[in-house]
Amino acid sequence: MLTEAANGVLVITINRPEARNAVNLAVARSIAAALDELHADERLLVAVLTGAGPTFSAGMDLKAFLAGERPIIPGRGFAGIAERSAEKPVIAAVEGHAVAGGCEIALACDVIIASGDARFGLPEVTRGLIAGAGGLLWLPQRIPRAVAMELALTGEAIGAQRALELGLVNRVVPVGQALDAALELARRIAANAPLAVRASKRVIVESPHWPPAQVFDRRAEILEQIADSLDAREGALAFTQKRPAVWHAR
Repeated sequence: MLTEAANGVLVITINRPEARNAVNLAVARSIAAALDELHADERLLVAVLTGAGPTFSAGMDLKAFLAGERPIIPGRGFAGIAERSAEKPVIAAVEGHAVAGGCEIALACDVIIASGDARFGLPEVTRGLIAGAGGLLWLPQRIPRAVAMELALTGEAIGAQRALELGLVNRVVPVGQALDAALELARRIAANAPLAVRASKRVIVESPHWPPAQVFDRRAEILEQIADSLDAREGALAFTQKRPAVWHAR
């Protein structure tokens, strides 16, 4: 696993290209540790998760699985991210295949940037398994239920353009440029008020699970915290004074 931080962006790279970035326990622990670092370091505002070489991730390391290893981190799930990601935004930069657990890792991210040769799928049924790391839960929330059902039951994969049409990915870029495009987007996010960015993600992620009668009240509680922040005042001042805002994350 490789990590690199610059300008508020943490780049997390699954570094097992010889194994198509398959996830073993060491990888899962490293991703979880990187997300903990993202949470703890106030200088870090956004993460980009990618894979070394031409493949994002082929999913769980089946050789390690057969040896009895389970790449699951308590509280975070498969690969240290599938069940619980981060309060701060996480962008997946996908080159090549993101299949099985690799697809579930991408689904755990907030935004997906895909190269033109990217492919997404949940082939677990063809191996006598199910996509138990979260794919069966998250995929129907990202694309039409009927399409998610077909992909889950056939194990077939879709290409980047089809994924874009379905709304699974945010944009498709030329092969080899997914990381650069993800970094450009990460820098744009990092330029915004940190508290407001995190609160916006929180509302989008949590609101589908709120009781309908409480949706606006819960949103208001979060909104009030942001409206009373120093950054909210700074944003208004910077706008009226026609200057860039200087955020304080408080």
